[in-house]
Order: sequence, then structure tokens, then C-alpha cells
Amino acid sequence: MSRLPRPDARTVAVLAALGALAPLVMLVVWRRQDLLGVALALLCVLLTMVAGVAVSAARQGDAPEPADRPATVGPPELMPYGIDADTLDALDSRDALRAVRDRRRGTNGLSGGR
Repeated sequence: MSRLPRPDARTVAVLAALGALAPLVMLVVWRRQDLLGVALALLCVLLTMVAGVAVSAARQGDAPEPADRPATVGPPELMPYGIDADTLDALDSRDALRAVRDRRRGTNGLSGGR
């Protein structure tokens, strides 16, 4: 069994936009205010959303890959090197973070006048 190729995002966007236009025209011409009118309005909204997502996917596909940038370096007191994100997440109190910074600086928790 052969698989069909996936359509391009631009193709999906055009087809969804044309598909959304058809129920919109039917709503305007028929002026229905019953269950069929609600269903047509919902179909129009759904197809418009699909078209918007497809346009966004097409734009994202056209964007060039960002070049690798070196990490920005901040002040040492704001960048606790050697500590991963999980440890920082676990240490949510200011006293615990202050103790980690002091240990990195070598003061061993002596505040010296604070």
C-alpha cells in the first residue's frame, strides 16, 4: 500500500481558505438562522483557523535557521556556574541561593556585616 505525499503548507492554506469561503458565501446568500446556519458558521471558523495555522507553518518553513550565537555572559553573582536548572528550581529560597553563591566565592557563609 503506497502512502500519499503530504501536501505543502501553502497548498493546505489555499485549500482551507477556499473551503472557508464557500460556507461564508452560503451563509450570506441563504441567510439561514437555524442549526444548518450554525454548522456552516462553525465550519467557516474551523477552516479559517486551519488556513491561519497553515500560513504560519509556511512562514516558519521559509525562515532561515538562526545562526549559533555564543551565550551571553552576565555578572558572576547572577550566573551561578556549575549549577544546573533542576538544582536552581529546587533552591527557590533566597537564603539557599545566597549560600550557594557564598560557597562558590569561598566565603563559607560568613556574611561580614550583613
